[in-house]
Amino acid sequence: MISREDVSWGFVQARGLKIHYGELGTGSPLICLHGTGPGSDAWSNFRHNVEALSEQHRVLLIDLPRFGKSEMVAVDEPRLDFLSSVVAGLMGELGIDSADFVGNSMGAQAAMKLAIDSPELVKRLVLVAPAVVGYSVFSPMPTESVGQIAAYYKGDGPSRTKMGRLMRGLAYDPRFVTEEMIDERYEASVRPEVLTVNAGTHWARQSLGDDIELCGAPTLLVWGQDDRATAIDHALLLLRRMPDARLHVFGRCGHWAQSEHAAEFNRLTLDFLAS
Repeated sequence: MISREDVSWGFVQARGLKIHYGELGTGSPLICLHGTGPGSDAWSNFRHNVEALSEQHRVLLIDLPRFGKSEMVAVDEPRLDFLSSVVAGLMGELGIDSADFVGNSMGAQAAMKLAIDSPELVKRLVLVAPAVVGYSVFSPMPTESVGQIAAYYKGDGPSRTKMGRLMRGLAYDPRFVTEEMIDERYEASVRPEVLTVNAGTHWARQSLGDDIELCGAPTLLVWGQDDRATAIDHALLLLRRMPDARLHVFGRCGHWAQSEHAAEFNRLTLDFLAS
């Protein structure tokens, strides 16, 4: 597997913000948007995918604002409105007229919102477990992992123990989460600038429940059957209401289908994007 150093990293201004991104490969652009959670960034979410995907695409790994090396900024507007506009601005700065997208969790929500707001920018979507509404038939809300994410910076503050518990809960098999992975995410979550931005008001959550039918881009939905962050009935809701969607469910899989079943996920994604 390639390392972070094999990716070409740089910065671009989008919506007046300094956005960090990586690039690998040639061909049609494929933009990868990571999920939320303390210490998250594009590399940690897609390190198992970028090599395979870059064989056929120009892959762009985006650190969303407040994450990775992108600008740490307080946000006082609904987060999907904000993220959609930042990604649209980034595409404009990089001269990308339209792109395919792979999004995980919050990143999948942001990709959906971009497809709703600016459909001309989005060709196809691969969405890994986006939480599109604030309710579930199958799971109490907030879900276990979402509750842990919300509590991470509260109470007695962040700790490596909290990080380990959170990360192991996001995977089906806790052995998938190595001590090195926990250390990496924990250290990223307690950088001074990260602590400062997370001490302020958290950005407002935003439901896509009223707008699902407006997301018309051809879409591959990907879910883990054992996801404890986004309940699987969200997948069925999207499959029923999106105009052009198909669904793949991985058994024995949690919230990180793109990592836990990387080889099969990569094949599914490349086949879908080539169809």
